[in-house]
Amino acid sequence: MEEFDVVVAGGGPAGVTVATLVAMRGHRVLLLDREVFPRYRIGEALAPSTVHEVGRLLGVTDQLAKAEFRVRRGGAFHWGAGAEPWTYAFADSPRLAGPESYGYQVERARFDEILLTNAKDRGVEVREGCPATGVVTSGPRVTGLRYADADGGEHEVRARYVVDASGGDSTLHAAVGETRVPAEAVRTVSLSGYFGLCRQPAPYDGNTLVVAFDSGWFWYTPLTGGLSSVGAVVRAELAAKVEGDREQAFAALIAECPLIAELLTDAARVTAGQKYGRLRVTENRTYHRTAFWRPGMVLVGDAACAVDPVFASGVHLATYSGLLAARALTGILAGDRDETTALNAFATAYHHEYRIYADFLAAFHATRGDGEACRRLAATAAGGGRTPEEAFADLAGGLPPRPA
Repeated sequence: MEEFDVVVAGGGPAGVTVATLVAMRGHRVLLLDREVFPRYRIGEALAPSTVHEVGRLLGVTDQLAKAEFRVRRGGAFHWGAGAEPWTYAFADSPRLAGPESYGYQVERARFDEILLTNAKDRGVEVREGCPATGVVTSGPRVTGLRYADADGGEHEVRARYVVDASGGDSTLHAAVGETRVPAEAVRTVSLSGYFGLCRQPAPYDGNTLVVAFDSGWFWYTPLTGGLSSVGAVVRAELAAKVEGDREQAFAALIAECPLIAELLTDAARVTAGQKYGRLRVTENRTYHRTAFWRPGMVLVGDAACAVDPVFASGVHLATYSGLLAARALTGILAGDRDETTALNAFATAYHHEYRIYADFLAAFHATRGDGEACRRLAATAAGGGRTPEEAFADLAGGLPPRPA
């Protein structure tokens, strides 16, 4: 029976963050992922807080810079009744102003592989192609994890703590008990693909453009080498628009949105390759579990909660949850903090971060307002003390107000 201090299920940004930070404190950490890297994931826009704060703690800022990802200095919205797009810059915030007032537009397969390779270099034992199949318990406490190897063999490992970072479609998180609370008001479905030779004129060169239209909204995200990620997000009651022939459905949605149609006039959709050549349908839900931990087990990333993707906050929430969980677990393992105090503090801080984004995004969708209205919403979410422009840049940059 193998034994570890921490075993993590899931090699995405949340799982890698907690695994790496715990291993860097000298603890034995095993990370399992059901896939073999590099593997496709959507969610390309990274906030400055992810790149510079979490990246610095993990020791990957130089590697990210060498990857030559597209620099992202803010974003643009065509949202509401105004005829012109409105923009924001991370540098609008005093907390982000300076040489680090940027994030990246990344190809997630490359970004996630950089993080996973770094985790191995920092002492994490990584096993790919090994799906977690269940938890091991002793009374009320989780004491280990069961998993299958690439050949179908079944294994069981013991650990002082199990971290579920295996996403919203995993069944492991049910072991924590309680329930998942959905926010049906912002439930959406997206249809997305990739285009080459995309135009990126001012005022949104290099930044993600979000364009509202009658059925929902589009994202238009520039990546490296002239590649762009383009997706249509429709309200759940309009899900029939993305069903059937995906090529026809995507073309019809693009035709509904004149600005996106114009930008794609001379573009060519990528149709070859498993990574970028497919049109994908994704269900987007906002939800949170009513408990983020139980004795011996912690939930991070989408296993704990998820928000609507319009603000590109998914990777930020994932890495932030990993950072919070690592701080709690290293304190417990070192004997500096008791489990209940440390994990309650983790859950409170993470739920606070989730709630700020979830409430702001629900109001953002409800107003269908212009840039000024959306910035006022951000100032309200921030609780005062900052201008609307500063508050909006803070939220977009991954630096909302946090409990003391």
